[in-house]
Amino acid sequence: MSRWTTTSSDRVQPLTSNFDLIIFDCDGVLVDSEVISCRAHAATLTRHGYPITADQVLDRFLGVSDSEARRTIETELGRNLPEDFEIEVKQATLQRYADDLKPVLHVGEAIAAISLPKCVASSGTPEKIRHGLTCAGLYDLFSPHVFSATQVERGKPAPDLFLFAAAQMAVSPARCLVIEDSMPGIAGARAAGMTVLGFHGGSHCRPGYADRLHAAGAAKTFDDMRQLPGLIESVAAN
Repeated sequence: MSRWTTTSSDRVQPLTSNFDLIIFDCDGVLVDSEVISCRAHAATLTRHGYPITADQVLDRFLGVSDSEARRTIETELGRNLPEDFEIEVKQATLQRYADDLKPVLHVGEAIAAISLPKCVASSGTPEKIRHGLTCAGLYDLFSPHVFSATQVERGKPAPDLFLFAAAQMAVSPARCLVIEDSMPGIAGARAAGMTVLGFHGGSHCRPGYADRLHAAGAAKTFDDMRQLPGLIESVAAN
């Protein structure tokens, strides 16, 4: 049964010009990768003397850029991680991608049904984003409009990445609609002055996750990508 939080009294209205750009997060929105990434991250951290489970990585660092997560961990450790730590995590993640990564269910047909310009704004590195989207068969739907937190000074929850994406696409932030699955991502989009929809249909989302997304500032939440085109129209009309 769908857990879409829009009430039955809502009615989809004809698409207006309220939005000029749809910005998609990647992990957990386009590709069902968060559980895979968290397992790789947890295994690598544990090997370097920072015992942590995949669930704990998910709870603490979902949506946070790799560089900001590293700073937090090094502060708690009281020492630096190896210089090639991110490379180790990336290699472990990409190896698991090749075996296990899948697109979020129905996301391809949802993207095809949305006529507005689209781009990706992700906390991942450019290589990780491209590899994930390619494995899932989605890269060509967005290329070359794929943006990474490595291109800005501060990652999510700062607004920098979203503002950068809007500037690259020549669209005012107020006319951007963001699709996110994490609290830091929602916070960053809101700080950029953008409207956000919270997606909780990934395999990492637990009971009550929709409430957390709504509390973080999502205008509406949904768990089935087939709902997205109509939901965009509904939010635009209102």
